[in-house]
Amino acid sequence: MSESTLDQPMLIIHSDKMTDTQWVLNGQSLVIGRGEDCDIVLPERQVSRHHIRVYEENDAYYVQDLDSRNGTWVNGVQLKGTHRLEDGDQVSLALAIRLQFIGTGATAPRQSVVPADITGGRLRIDPEARRVFINNSEIDPPLSPPQYRLLELLFTSGERICTRDKVVETVWPDVVGEGVSEQAIDALVRRLRDRLAEIDPQWQYIITVRGHGFRLNNPPQNMHPEP
Repeated sequence: MSESTLDQPMLIIHSDKMTDTQWVLNGQSLVIGRGEDCDIVLPERQVSRHHIRVYEENDAYYVQDLDSRNGTWVNGVQLKGTHRLEDGDQVSLALAIRLQFIGTGATAPRQSVVPADITGGRLRIDPEARRVFINNSEIDPPLSPPQYRLLELLFTSGERICTRDKVVETVWPDVVGEGVSEQAIDALVRRLRDRLAEIDPQWQYIITVRGHGFRLNNPPQNMHPEP
């Protein structure tokens, strides 16, 4: 089956609340932020009320930072003013939500399948407060920001494998190229495993899939490891 191409550019929003949501751009100007008056509302506390504007000018699309409090990054570089968007550009808002620009003529992305129930397991996440619970016991002190971003990535991916590149892109979105070593990724995974083991030392929540990446092993509440 041949893949279709886009007649109009689009934005894909990657976040736990709007997993792979797609917005087709048809020449309009879009204000994106936390405020209810925005064209695209992102319910994330780190995002400013009016964070960025995406608009068309002379047959090209641009992104403009609207003096956001926590900043905007394009392909790992902090945005100052405006940037002309090119196919595949990654726009990070406050290092919390990622947008991808898909240009006209690019291959249309496939719709992602969101797990029907990713909160019914033994491990639960409160994304609003960034709190993590295992068997209804909260991890305290809270996870560090990199640890939380990694866990959130695995959690929202369900049983899908997260590649090492995806981990770098999510946990260290401001790092370009070869800036994150394999050892740094493994160390972060090890520290996160140790934090989860503080609450539930008998279950391995993060599975390493050799040659591919990592996935979450989140059992139902009533499942216990065999003796």
